[in-house]
Amino acid sequence: MSLNLTVTREVWPLADVFRISRGARTSSEVIVATITDGRATGRGECFPYARYGESLDSVEAQINSVASAIGDEAGRGGLARLLPPGAARNVVDCALWDLEAKRSGKRVWEIAGLGEPVSVTTVFTLGVDKPSEMAAKAAENKARPRLKLKMTGDGQDIDRVTAIHAASPDSGLVVDANEGWNADQYMEYAPRLAALGVEMIEQPLPANDDSDLVGIERPVPICADEACHDTASLGTISGKYDMINIKLDKTGGLTEALALRDAAMAQGYGIMVGCMIGTSLAMAPGLLVAQGAGIVDLDGPLLLARDREPGLSYRGSEILPPGSGLWG
Repeated sequence: MSLNLTVTREVWPLADVFRISRGARTSSEVIVATITDGRATGRGECFPYARYGESLDSVEAQINSVASAIGDEAGRGGLARLLPPGAARNVVDCALWDLEAKRSGKRVWEIAGLGEPVSVTTVFTLGVDKPSEMAAKAAENKARPRLKLKMTGDGQDIDRVTAIHAASPDSGLVVDANEGWNADQYMEYAPRLAALGVEMIEQPLPANDDSDLVGIERPVPICADEACHDTASLGTISGKYDMINIKLDKTGGLTEALALRDAAMAQGYGIMVGCMIGTSLAMAPGLLVAQGAGIVDLDGPLLLARDREPGLSYRGSEILPPGSGLWG
């Protein structure tokens, strides 16, 4: 039975302006792929990211370029030959997983040979702002077990973390520089962040200029985000990082994300599972990868003014596994 693939764009307003070192946004513009055989329908969601040379137009064109092959049921196994790692492959891969689940009456975790998923606890992300504003936001979220703090390298980052730690002293803290620091800043900041109880520093240096991390003293573990996309990336990060951040929009979907998780763990890396800003449809596949991860960052829907329905159930920072009506 042939398959039909359709692509739609959606805009989801954010609850607040969200800033990182590369800029600010007020909405999340995503692409949803729907694949149907006329009886069952599978869906996936992706977030095209300019940092990786993606746009809504380019990702939609990539998806449409493989529509006929998908229609001939090339399947997940052939997808890696059709599309590179990235948002386009992710949205199609996840839609195919969902379609297979709907066709078979089984859940994706069963088809993939995984254990039944349990709830996970996500970080809650604070976008870059003045130290006082970030501290106020931290105070509003002081009951959350772990906060993720966006940094910018503008000379105020230690002040930000100090203020946030004082406002939410019982929350674990991780910081994300989004490639915004240089080596001197890292060496200055890392011991001071360790003294403030920071548990991890995510991508302090630019991914294409991170050689200074080799052999450097690391009082706080360093996590590769922009520097690690898929299993092929593992050969380029050796000696620089202690953890990797797995995002399905980087790996190209659940299939490669699971392979990357297993390969990274075999090489001794800690696992973080992250996300772009999106709805529950984008988070649901990541929750399967997040089982047993050291740090989970699947808070995208918490940053939106509203989520799609049905969505994931968030109990504070705890995320319950998705129902089949959402995905998988």
